[in-house]
Amino acid sequence: MGICSHCQEQVKKTHRGKPHQDLIKVDEPRIFTGAPPRGYEEQDFKCLICEAKFTQSSSKNDLAWTLWQG
Repeated sequence: MGICSHCQEQVKKTHRGKPHQDLIKVDEPRIFTGAPPRGYEEQDFKCLICEAKFTQSSSKNDLAWTLWQG
């Protein structure tokens, strides 16, 4: 099974983009600290429909939504 249409759209979202309704949080967020304003957070998500796995990052140097497995 491929990635669902919701996850295909999720990859295109920006840093302010919210997870779609079928993405659930997996584990606790990872907080990376540095000299302000260099700190950022990462949160893992899993889709209940297609089981795709994402990481959302607030770092300006990373992709907002990274698809790890479809």
